[in-house]
Amino acid sequence: MQMKYVLNSSPKPPGLLRKLVTLMMSVALVGLVLMFSAVLFAIIIVVGTIAWAYLWWKTRELRKQMRDFHSRVMNQAEMVSDEKVFEGEVIRVVDSQNVR
Repeated sequence: MQMKYVLNSSPKPPGLLRKLVTLMMSVALVGLVLMFSAVLFAIIIVVGTIAWAYLWWKTRELRKQMRDFHSRVMNQAEMVSDEKVFEGEVIRVVDSQNVR
């Protein structure tokens, strides 16, 4: 004896009307998902832009100080250096009596 288990089986295949309704519902669902994903993407872009602008605004004084410091260091380096470059090796001799 052979037993056959079939769940939710209908005696006849779905008709043309049922296939068309299924297709229309699928297309509508895909459209709805695309619409919500576009809205979510736009919200992420706006929030990211606002966060970037906030950080840019809050760090403007720090950037100015960094530029000024760099200018001062470069000016001091130009004053100290008279365009001579010394190359070579240094050997440091440590006296054992001075070492603690």
